[in-house]
Amino acid sequence: MLNNKKILITGGTGSFGKKMVQIVLTHYKPKKLIVFSRDELKQFEMAQKWNPSEYPCLEYVLGDVRDKDRLMGVFEGLDYVIHAAALKQVPAAERNPEEYIKTNVIGAMNIIDAALYNKVKKVIALSTDKACNPINLYGATKLCSDKLFIAENNLSEADEQRTKFAVVRYGNVLGSRGSVIPFFKERAKTGVLPITDLNMTRFWITLDQAVYFVLMALDRSKGGEIFVPRIPSMKITDLAKAICAKCKQQVVGIRPGEKVHETLLSEDEARNTVEFKECFIVQPNTRMRQQLTSGKSKNKGRICQEDFRYSSDSNSQWMTVEELKILVDKIADDYSVEQSRWSMKDVPE
Repeated sequence: MLNNKKILITGGTGSFGKKMVQIVLTHYKPKKLIVFSRDELKQFEMAQKWNPSEYPCLEYVLGDVRDKDRLMGVFEGLDYVIHAAALKQVPAAERNPEEYIKTNVIGAMNIIDAALYNKVKKVIALSTDKACNPINLYGATKLCSDKLFIAENNLSEADEQRTKFAVVRYGNVLGSRGSVIPFFKERAKTGVLPITDLNMTRFWITLDQAVYFVLMALDRSKGGEIFVPRIPSMKITDLAKAICAKCKQQVVGIRPGEKVHETLLSEDEARNTVEFKECFIVQPNTRMRQQLTSGKSKNKGRICQEDFRYSSDSNSQWMTVEELKILVDKIADDYSVEQSRWSMKDVPE
């Protein structure tokens, strides 16, 4: 799928970008793999692990998704774009809404314009569970971004050569930069772990699983989909026990813009959603949705039941304290490659 192709990852020096680079270089032979980000220090540090002299296909490019002119030039000749760049911290978004709009919304518009202008084949944009029924500014900007990418396919449907856009939406990423695990590990030294709410639940996915799922979506997308993986939930109190069972748990209250439970699919979205064993696909286009459920489809799905809702508190899959301990130990090695349910057997060579 990616052999001899030119791929660019926006936000490529983040946790997802680093893991994507590692997995692509491990399993594929791309013609060009561009790490696009605005942080020169992170690019320098990343190049110590993956140096272009050792990997000639690899290129580090400085730039910001806010800068459309820069994107126009960098996107020239690309086959695929994986858009991972975003501002993501919920409390910071509540205090600095303008900055989040510039990056997450206007940046998405710039990605779309640059991809269309350069005739990029496909763009996969990363989203978040906070974009579903958002109550915070971060989630609202990602919902707007998702809508922009999906709406663009209304024009693409009549032209098979036009850029196809799709979105991947998943929950919290275990061990990613800025996630709760590094925070809990640091606070465990004090003997007290701050818990926002004793009933809080979250969806969880590992970096490896996230990358494999994005690659699967890149292969399967026809344009206009939101891909949602089936992933387990966990209680925040269980995560605290997995990191430090002896630590005292102190309830500190919900932060501004925070939910007790997260939702990956709302009841309204479920009407346009096709259910598969490994994932859900939201497809607003009736004709394309019917193709996903028809007998002619290789991977036949079924329409979600009426009033279906995919939420972290009502999930059928749950992680135990013991399972969380194993995962916490695994993510200590940032450069290990795990096998996930969306492994290479699910992704065409």
